Amino acid sequence: MKKLVAGCLFLALCAASCGQGKGTKGPFTALTQMVDSMKTPSDDTSVSPTEETDEPLEADELFDDFIFNYASNPVLQKQRTSFPLPYDKDGKQTRIDKDAWKHDRLFTEESVYTLLFDREQDMDIVGDTSLTSVQVEWLFLHEARMRKYYFGRTQGMWMLDSIVQQRLAMNAPDDFLAFYTRFVSDSIYQSKHIHSPLHFITLDPDDEFSILETTLDREQWYAFRPQMPAKWLTNICYGQRNEARSRTKILKVNGIGNGYSNVFYFRIRQGEWELYKFEDTSI
Repeated sequence: MKKLVAGCLFLALCAASCGQGKGTKGPFTALTQMVDSMKTPSDDTSVSPTEETDEPLEADELFDDFIFNYASNPVLQKQRTSFPLPYDKDGKQTRIDKDAWKHDRLFTEESVYTLLFDREQDMDIVGDTSLTSVQVEWLFLHEARMRKYYFGRTQGMWMLDSIVQQRLAMNAPDDFLAFYTRFVSDSIYQSKHIHSPLHFITLDPDDEFSILETTLDREQWYAFRPQMPAKWLTNICYGQRNEARSRTKILKVNGIGNGYSNVFYFRIRQGEWELYKFEDTSI
């Protein structure tokens, strides 16, 4: 086992409660209620004229800081949503008025969120403070549905400009999302799609500033493998490549306030997807 000395990068974001499916509500309940109640004033938290602000916040510099503030603060959320908000569901366009808006916590009620990349170098774009357009995606795997939030930054302030809800195309034989859905739910299928030996990177238990690099066989993978989101993925599109025909995919799983950090590297080899590298740098 060889030792590589490296700095460890983590996204330490605000705390939220755990779980991948809360209660009995479906993934689109909140938005459905918004649209159904467009003509009915809501008793949700409202913003008085004295609470309005047109000044950028410190959190506006980095989108990750902004999105967690936006999701956790009902007053800020109404201030930073462009009403009436364009809402497109399967090509049918409507608008959501401010008095019909219900606080949307996005993915902050989960224990983790995920990011998707095609290339390792694209992972550096996460900290780019010059971005002016970012999209946040909820990918509901079993429903084959996607909800996408479009954010833009003008005059230094991030605003939610529109929401689109549509079907996910997961029918192609080499579609990554279709593969991943089966990979995390079928252990026999999973074992056949893990490269052996599996490249494994983790923290040195004797030196928190060092990283250990080794390999795992299939049996060891099942001893070390962490829980992976099975019903949904999220993705924040900072501008990185996310091409349907890409032959490589990187899934980064970040904990929300719990120090969890895993990265899974997939590729198409001999016509099929496989997991070929795994990083666990959780603290």
